Amino acid sequence: MKSILRFLGRVARFYVEGFQSMTWGRTLWILILVKLFVIFVILRIFFFQPALSGMDEAEKQEAVGRALSQNP
Repeated sequence: MKSILRFLGRVARFYVEGFQSMTWGRTLWILILVKLFVIFVILRIFFFQPALSGMDEAEKQEAVGRALSQNP
């Protein structure tokens, strides 16, 4: 158990030191985070609307049952 904690500490220290010494890496990480925001927030709002929104519980159960019972 002690060796696992020591290993995890070394891994954490490796990443902390790596992030502290970045120059271009910080800019790239900001770009990555902006892209993830666009993918998961903006696209979800405009293109991937929830299929069961506006239905009550009985309608949701019926829709899911129909979707599961359809043959591919």
